[in-house]
Parts: sequence; C-alpha cells; structure tokens
Amino acid sequence: MNLFPMTPLAAIESFSLLLAQAAPRPQGGPMDFLFPMLMMGIIIYFLMIRPQQKRSKEMKAMLDGVKSGDSVVTAGGIHGLVAGIKEGTVTLKIADNVKIKIDKSSIGRIEKSKEKLVSDEDAEDAS
Repeated sequence: MNLFPMTPLAAIESFSLLLAQAAPRPQGGPMDFLFPMLMMGIIIYFLMIRPQQKRSKEMKAMLDGVKSGDSVVTAGGIHGLVAGIKEGTVTLKIADNVKIKIDKSSIGRIEKSKEKLVSDEDAEDAS
C-alpha cells in the first residue's frame, strides 16, 4: 500500500500545469501609466521650477531697483557704492579714486543706499 499516491516531482509538475492554465492578468490601460507621470510632473513643478522662477523674479526686481548711491555687494564679494548705471553695466566706487565697471547681473545684493546710511546716523545722533 502506497501512502503517497503522487511523487514530489509529479506534484510540482501538476502544480505548474495548474498555474499555466490560470487566466492571464489583464494589462493596465494608459491611465495606469499616465497618472503617476502626471503626479511626478506636478511635484517637480512645485518643488523645483516654481521656486526658481520666484527667485529669478525677485532678483530682476532688485536689479531694476539699483540706483546711484546704493551700497552693493557683487557675486564675487566686492563691496562698493554705485557711482553710475548704464544699460547692462554698473560703475562701482570701491575706494577713493578707484572705480570699476561690472555687469549689472553680477550684483548679489543691495545693502543700503547712501541716503539711508546718513539718515540712520542722524537718527542715532538725535537720540
């Protein structure tokens, strides 16, 4: 009397035949691919593109607001007073009788204008 009517190899073969006869899984439609890609595009826009556009807009507004007498710092770290402005260039006074011409886009930040510095000093003297 045989307790195991089927050998292990025969059991594996019959199980593999059973899996082969199973119904195939349906393929995903175009929405299964399109939705995740759309979500990644939206995330990239809000995390990378939009903040850069905002910084660019702020920088353009700052550069448009540069006027003669402003104290500025260039991207290279040079501190100076704006002595003159032409279309794309700015003349900086960095010391007595020393002026340099730089590209307007190389201005990193505006510290304070000369008039603001004088008015701040007058306010401190008055108090």
